[in-house]
Amino acid sequence: MLTYREVFRVPQFGPLFATGALQGAASTTSGLALGTLVFASTGSPLLAALSMFGSSLAQLIGATLLMSAADRLPPRGALSGAALAFGIGAAVLAVPGLPLPAVFAVVLCEGLVAAVIGGVRYGLLNEILPKDAFLLGRSVLNMCSGTMQICGYAAGGVLVAVLSPRGTLLVAAALYLAGAAAARFGLARRPPRAAGRPTVGETWRTNRLLLSNAPRRRVYLTLWLPNGLIVGCESLFVPYMPDHAGLLFAFAALGMLVGDTVAGRFVPLRWRGQLATPLLLLLASPYLLFALRPTLPLALALAALASAGFSASLLLQERLMAMTPDAMTGQALGLHSSGMLAMQGIAAALAGTLAQQTSASTAIALMAAASVAVTAALAPGLRRDRGAPVGRVPVEA
Repeated sequence: MLTYREVFRVPQFGPLFATGALQGAASTTSGLALGTLVFASTGSPLLAALSMFGSSLAQLIGATLLMSAADRLPPRGALSGAALAFGIGAAVLAVPGLPLPAVFAVVLCEGLVAAVIGGVRYGLLNEILPKDAFLLGRSVLNMCSGTMQICGYAAGGVLVAVLSPRGTLLVAAALYLAGAAAARFGLARRPPRAAGRPTVGETWRTNRLLLSNAPRRRVYLTLWLPNGLIVGCESLFVPYMPDHAGLLFAFAALGMLVGDTVAGRFVPLRWRGQLATPLLLLLASPYLLFALRPTLPLALALAALASAGFSASLLLQERLMAMTPDAMTGQALGLHSSGMLAMQGIAAALAGTLAQQTSASTAIALMAAASVAVTAALAPGLRRDRGAPVGRVPVEA
C-alpha cells in the first residue's frame, strides 16, 4: 500500500497541495465572516445560510453550461486565475454598505467559477498521480481541506472578534492571492487534457454520456444527495449557536479529517465497496439528536462523529474513476464536485427555510432524517453494482 510520503514525492503534487491549502483557508475564513455579517445585519437564518453556502447553487449552472472547460483549459492558468478572482470577490464583499443583492451577486459569480475549477483541480490530480495513488492523493487533499477548515474556522472566529467580519474578509482576500501565486509559480505548464473549445453543447454532450450509464448515475446520486443534506445541517450552525459556530465548524472539520485519514490510508481494498453505505448513515445519524437541543459539548462531539462519514465520498470517487475514460476525468470529477456543491446550496436554502418556520435544532434533525432516508433508498442499487465487474464502464452504455 502506498504511503503519504510517496504521494508527496510525486512531482507537482506539492504545489497543487499548497494551492488547495491556501484556498481552503481563505474559503472557510471568508465564509464564516460573511455568514456572521449577514446574520448580524438581517437576523435571518435563511440569508445567513445562503451567504455561506449559496455559491454552491451556482455550481448547478456551471455544471450545465461551463463544465466542458474543465478538460479544455490549461490547468496552471485556470487555477491561478480562479484564485485571483476569488481574492477580488472577497475584497469586494468587505466594502462597507454593500447592498445585499450585490453580496449575493458576488457569491453567485464565485460559484460559477468554482464549478469549473473543481474539475480542473481534480482532473489535474488524476493526471499527475499514478492510477493506484488517486484515492490516497484525494485523501491527502481532503485531509488538507479538513485541516484548513479547522484552522480557518477557529482563526476566523478569532479574527471576526478582533478585526470585525469585514477585516476578516480582507485577510481571506490575501490568502486567495497567495494561492494564486502558488499556482502560477509552482505548477508546471501543461496542455489541456482534451482538444477543442469549451462550449455549452460539448458540456451537455459529455454530461449526458456520463449520466447515461446506470451504475455511474447511482454513484453520482450517492455522492450528491446524502452529503448535501448534511451540509444543510451545518449551514444552521450560526443560528443554532451564534457565539460558538466557529467551534462547531472546526469540530466538524476535525471529524472529516479523521475519517478521510482512515479511509484513504488504512481501509483495505476488499472493504472499500462495502463501507460507503454505513459511512453515509454515520454521516447523518448523530444530527438526529439535535432535535433534543444538545448543549455545546455534546453538539461538538456529535458534529465531529458525524463528519467522519464524509469519507464515504472518497470510496465512491474511486469507483467513479474506475468507470470513466481518462479524457473525461476532469469533467467527470467536476460534475461530481459541482453537483455535490449545488445540492449543498439547495439543502442550505431548504434548511434555512425550515429553521425560519420551526427552529434551527428541529431543522437540523429533519435534514438528517432526510439524508438517512435517501441513503437507505440508494443502498440496494449500490450493492448490486458492487457485484458487477470492476473496470471502465463504456460511456456509451
